[in-house]
Amino acid sequence: MPKIIIAGGTGFVGQYLSKRFQIMGYQVILIGRQKKNILWTDTDGISAALENAEMLINLAGKSVNCRYNASNKAQIFSSRTETTSILGKAIENCSHPPILWLNASTATIYRHAEDRPMSESSGEIGTGFSVEVAKKWEKTFFDFHLPLTRQVALRMAIVLGANGGVIKPFKNLVRFGLGGVQGNGNQYFSWIHIEDLFQTILFIQKHREIDGIINCAAPNPITNKILMETFRSIMHRKIGLPSPKWLLEIGALLIGTETELLLKSRWVVPEKLENNGFEFKFPTISTALGDILAEK
Repeated sequence: MPKIIIAGGTGFVGQYLSKRFQIMGYQVILIGRQKKNILWTDTDGISAALENAEMLINLAGKSVNCRYNASNKAQIFSSRTETTSILGKAIENCSHPPILWLNASTATIYRHAEDRPMSESSGEIGTGFSVEVAKKWEKTFFDFHLPLTRQVALRMAIVLGANGGVIKPFKNLVRFGLGGVQGNGNQYFSWIHIEDLFQTILFIQKHREIDGIINCAAPNPITNKILMETFRSIMHRKIGLPSPKWLLEIGALLIGTETELLLKSRWVVPEKLENNGFEFKFPTISTALGDILAEK
């Protein structure tokens, strides 16, 4: 049975990918912090698991949905760079290493953009804590030079799916009449349906000429205003009170997160995927939310 290794695979995205690969007939082995998985401290076990694997997918990293205090910042950095380093060293110790290593990254590496879209070829790297995390994460990954393993960094936009991520909080806002714009509503929202993320991974696996950096984002990013309008339309809610920046600051403090997650304008496009012929199942926000919100 062919095998795929998923590191940090117990979250929303990892669980979805595990199920989809298992349906395809793969043995899926997880690396993580839970006892039922191969533990990060078990370096010999990690190397053994990676032997003859078709693919390694690394999703490990502390959630950025928290306050950016010193402790959380340190954990956000270390949970990404240290795990990536462990995996790279384990591959170096393999006699028959994985054919493909996909390492998560983030589309928030690009600057706040309301003027033009950011592609792999023309995107401008931003500034600030989240960007520094992404830069260090990718540097740790690409500092490994593995002649038998193709390396691809997935700069993922916001992943939309029925069983996790941002969908539930957005649904709750709309349900209780608070589904208006956040901030001025002009900030762009780049996203990808979780099934399209899975199909992207299969596409990269098949197309061996693809390496380096890939933007994992739907081809039609929209403004926050359009996002919330689409939510309200699909959920049949006519009223949606707006949330100005000052109110978001208070709310973020109360629930232990940062307003950057809502207010940064992420205008990211999948240039390399489209140039290589990838076709999205859910190219628009209306098709994506229509599918997700219809699920039970």
